[in-house]
Amino acid sequence: MKNLFRKIFGPKGKKITAGELAKKFGLELKGNAKEMVSGVAPIADAKPGQLAFYSTERNSAAFKILPIEVLENTRASVILLQSEQVKHAPKGATLLITDSPRGNIVKILGEIYAEKPRFGVSYFATIERGVFWRKKRTNYVGQYVTIEKGAVIEEGVKIYPGAFIGRNVVLGANTVVYAGAHIENATIGSDCVINANAVIGKDGFGYTRQNGKNVFIPHTGRVVLGNRVSVGANTCIDRGAMTDTKIGDGTKIDNLCQIAHGVVIGKECFLAAGVGLAGGVVVGDRVLLAGQVGVPNGIHIGDDAEVGAKSGVFRNIPKGERWLGLPASPGLEFFRHYAWVKKNMEKK
Repeated sequence: MKNLFRKIFGPKGKKITAGELAKKFGLELKGNAKEMVSGVAPIADAKPGQLAFYSTERNSAAFKILPIEVLENTRASVILLQSEQVKHAPKGATLLITDSPRGNIVKILGEIYAEKPRFGVSYFATIERGVFWRKKRTNYVGQYVTIEKGAVIEEGVKIYPGAFIGRNVVLGANTVVYAGAHIENATIGSDCVINANAVIGKDGFGYTRQNGKNVFIPHTGRVVLGNRVSVGANTCIDRGAMTDTKIGDGTKIDNLCQIAHGVVIGKECFLAAGVGLAGGVVVGDRVLLAGQVGVPNGIHIGDDAEVGAKSGVFRNIPKGERWLGLPASPGLEFFRHYAWVKKNMEKK
């Protein structure tokens, strides 16, 4: 019964030949160009008619290289792999050869499992007069979406049911806004993904204490997202108080993150789930913040830095360094402290 439901309701890939994939993505083909691919699977689980990949690339420490026996014993009809692994491929398999199987599998997944295009504006959407459409026929707006006047919707934008787009929001070309997302006071670049229930552009947690009372500080800034930015489900990005909150091109933010007012994040960063950045934090380019990292007001994190999971950052981090712990410190320093504590605890 489980397999039947998976077959009926599971993702369905379009059928494409190995030759078509090789031509489209510039891959070297060895074997039957007419071999049909109807889906992609992990190499250990792949069945005839499916494509799998094997790679010895190590883009980061998170990637594990599988034993070569997994490649030798796979049942996949088409295998994406590096030239040095060809000799280990099963006889009769069609091979797609590339220097970067990991990079190309992403493209192939997008090709085989591409979502069917959606167009049109739902009758049940609420759209005020004064919304600017670049090419309305290329857009999709689902049921119960609200778009207020002054919003700018560029071509190819998809807005799923229940989303809210406030006044003067700009959605760049081919950006996707998923169900329940709330966006106001924001400029979103092209090719961005705003996942379900994300909140972008609301006021930050800005207060001043006057005569013993907490008084809210009015916010006048915006949120500015670059191109190709991904914002996870239930993530909140606050507008700036007087300056803009900015996120650079290509940065990926996981679910349940909090980006406070006036934060500046560079290009091509990764923020894993649960990261919290307080107001005024500046994060450089290509920074990796692991899950539940916390950073207080005004801290600067340099380009190419990495911070380990659950770390609390209370000092500026120079570029290129790897820090972890609470309070966070350089990796070698942290492990020395840990070793000292463990050694002395064992003596007691």
